[in-house]
Amino acid sequence: MSKNIIRKHEKSGTAKAKKLRKHMTKQETKLWYAYLNKYPVRILRQKVIGGYIVDFYCSKAQLAIEIDGNQHYTKDGLEYDKERTSLLEAYGVETIRFKNEEIDKEFYKVCQIINATISKKLNLLFRQSPPC
Repeated sequence: MSKNIIRKHEKSGTAKAKKLRKHMTKQETKLWYAYLNKYPVRILRQKVIGGYIVDFYCSKAQLAIEIDGNQHYTKDGLEYDKERTSLLEAYGVETIRFKNEEIDKEFYKVCQIINATISKKLNLLFRQSPPC
């Protein structure tokens, strides 16, 4: 699969993504307003990629950030997430996941992990093709 597919606007799921942006979970809202919306590299909320909607997406780092509630830990939830992660990996997108409880109780640590992951990925990208 081509990485260019990610850059194309995908109409499937757009209406649902807009609805999810307006009705974020408590943990998504906290992460967005307390950290991600001011992050120096652009991060999008509820991005549609390959027919799936990821909670947050940094295109420069090709990173999806997922906040998982209890539904993700059921048999069906684990299977769905495995399929979605495989598809995202095929597009070259890495996924990092955090439990709701981590956002609630270890927020600073979550922010550190996100920052370290983006920084590492951008350094790797810059080493592969230096900026002009």
